[in-house]
Amino acid sequence: MDGFWAGIIGVMVGSALTIVGQWLQHLWQTFDARERDKKRKSMLEHMLENPGRTGWRKMETLSSVIGATRDETAQLLIEIDARASETGNDAWAYIKNKPLPGNASRA
Repeated sequence: MDGFWAGIIGVMVGSALTIVGQWLQHLWQTFDARERDKKRKSMLEHMLENPGRTGWRKMETLSSVIGATRDETAQLLIEIDARASETGNDAWAYIKNKPLPGNASRA
């Protein structure tokens, strides 16, 4: 019976080490992307804090400045609590500065 429990414990320890190893490998492989996204978010935040007289920033400008695709830029903008204009002109602003109509009290 001792060999049985030693085998079970060995399987459990081996499984746990494999899971931890995979998690650490994932963190290592995605480190550059996470750091790049932090820098991009910082640039987007600066641009949205200084939007100009209209209060909106064009997606084309935002994407160009941070060197990302439109989809990547939209994802980052949503993560920093920005929203697109309802007029369809592909402009973005902070939700706190341009709340959706009817939601001004929630901002």
